[in-house]
Amino acid sequence: MSRIEKALEKAARLRGDDIAPKRPQERDVHYLQAPRHATRIASLGVPHLVAFHDPASPVSEEYKKLKARIVSLTKQESFKNMLLVTSAIGGEGKSITAANLALSLSQDYDHSVLLVDADVRKPTLHKLFNVTPGIGLSDCVDDDRDLGSAFIKIGNGNLTLLPSGKRHDNPVELFSSQRMHKALAALKYRYPDRYIIIDTPPVLLFAETKMISSFVDGIIFVVKEGRAPLQHIADALDVLKGEEIMGVVYNGVGPNGLNGRFAYHNYYADYTK
Repeated sequence: MSRIEKALEKAARLRGDDIAPKRPQERDVHYLQAPRHATRIASLGVPHLVAFHDPASPVSEEYKKLKARIVSLTKQESFKNMLLVTSAIGGEGKSITAANLALSLSQDYDHSVLLVDADVRKPTLHKLFNVTPGIGLSDCVDDDRDLGSAFIKIGNGNLTLLPSGKRHDNPVELFSSQRMHKALAALKYRYPDRYIIIDTPPVLLFAETKMISSFVDGIIFVVKEGRAPLQHIADALDVLKGEEIMGVVYNGVGPNGLNGRFAYHNYYADYTK
């Protein structure tokens, strides 16, 4: 059995009932306002956003397959709209996976997407999209500010970015706060027909990813070939035990990896986070 097959098998065993956040009350309405100062970006950033720059490439086709699978898993009896993307350790390509999945979903007429950078320790998404963020998630939570004021429109307008905001001295305190819980719940219920994709820090390195995982409808776990030892993958899945792991993206696979199945090639092998 290959490494990815073992990881997938373990992920399936660890699936549990998802823990939904409480619906926000009327007093939380300031978090639910529509964005007022969102900026439209004429062009996207680095070429590693293949879902935009090279939609006919083999790598982009793999993201389309991932998108189709996600749509199938999330649009069933009820729409599971809030998803988390993470990995066991750094350098596995979770941020690029989150960005390309968000782009691929937003290219469909039926889907709008909010992409949230929840990695306040080492934010990456604003660099990928070549934008200079002002305020972001951490600022809005710290200052009890309208989240919509930090939204940035991307590309054709179906994709919106919520940057991470300022680096925080104590991210665990930030993400365990009632303000953060209220903000996540507000995003989920304000946009019930929109995909909300949250890029988080690696599971084994920091505690905040586990805190966020209880609020989402599903987790996409990124594994880069040859990067994390199998024991690290198993340990990370153990940390996420009880949450809804939708699947594993096996990233950076060589041309012969997995017998050609879902091989994400080495296009972005030297640009991972």
